Amino acid sequence: MTAAVMPVLSGEGGLSRYMAEIRRFPVLKPDEEFMLAKRFQEHQDAKAAHQLVTSHLRLVVKVAMGYRGYGLPVSDVVSEGNIGLMQAVKRFDPDKGFRLATYAIWWIKASIQEYILRSWSLVKLGTTANQKKLFFNLRKLKSKLAALGEGDLRPDQVATIATKLGVEKHEVIEMNRRLGGDASLNVQLHEDGAGEWQDTLVDDAATQEAIVIAREEGDNRHAALSNALSILNPRERRIFEARRLLDEPMTLEELSAEFGVSRERVRQIEARAFEKVQAATLKAIADKRAA
Repeated sequence: MTAAVMPVLSGEGGLSRYMAEIRRFPVLKPDEEFMLAKRFQEHQDAKAAHQLVTSHLRLVVKVAMGYRGYGLPVSDVVSEGNIGLMQAVKRFDPDKGFRLATYAIWWIKASIQEYILRSWSLVKLGTTANQKKLFFNLRKLKSKLAALGEGDLRPDQVATIATKLGVEKHEVIEMNRRLGGDASLNVQLHEDGAGEWQDTLVDDAATQEAIVIAREEGDNRHAALSNALSILNPRERRIFEARRLLDEPMTLEELSAEFGVSRERVRQIEARAFEKVQAATLKAIADKRAA
C-alpha cells in the first residue's frame, strides 16, 4: 500500500492519463472486498491492502473533482485524497456490514479538506465552524442561485444562503468578499474617464511586520493542531475529525454504528479527544511564545 506502486498524477495535464491508468484496476465485488479486508485486518497482507486501495482510486478522483474551485493543483488534491483512502483501508472493519466506499469517503473528504484548510491563509486554527461551513459550501449555493459573478451578493441571495447554512448574514457577506476574484484597480469611476477606482482607496493594510507576525502565528497554530492530533489514538482521531473537522459532521448515531458503541460513548470519546487537543494545542502555543 505504498505510493511507489500506485499511479502518480502529475499536474492538470496528466489527469486523462491518470484516469486511464486507474481504470485498469477492477472494481471489487462485495465478497472479494470482504475477503481482502479480512486478510489485511488479520494478517496485515500488503497485497490485499493494495488491491483495496487501487480499486477505489476512481472514488478519490470523483471526490477530489468537487474541490477544484479552490485554486489548488488537482494533483495535490487527489494525492491528499489517496492518503485519506489509505487511512480508511487501515481502519476498515468488514464485519460492520457496510462497503469500504461508504466508510472511505469520509476519510477522503477529511484529508482533502484538511489540506485545503492548511493551504488557504485565510483559514486558520481559530476559524469558527460557521466559517468552515461557509468556506466549503458558498460556491455551491451561489451556483444554484446563479450568483457566481464578481461583486457583492444581493440582499435576498445573502438571506437565502444564511438561512440554508444556519449562519448570520454578515458572515455570508464577509466570506463572499474574502473568496471573491480580483478586480482591476484601473476601473474608470465615471463615463468621461475621470478618476479610477484606485484613487478612492485608503491604504489601511497591515504593516509588513504585522503580516509576518500574523503568518508566524498561523503557522504555529497549524503545527500545534497537527501535533495535538497525533496524540489521539485512531478511534479518538477518527471521531474528532468526523465531528469537528468535516463541513458536514457525522452524527453520533452514524459513528455509533461504525464503532459498535452507544451514542453516549461516542459523545464521551469526542469530548475527551477535544480536551486532549485543546490542552496540547494551548501548551504548544505557550511553549513557542516562551521560547
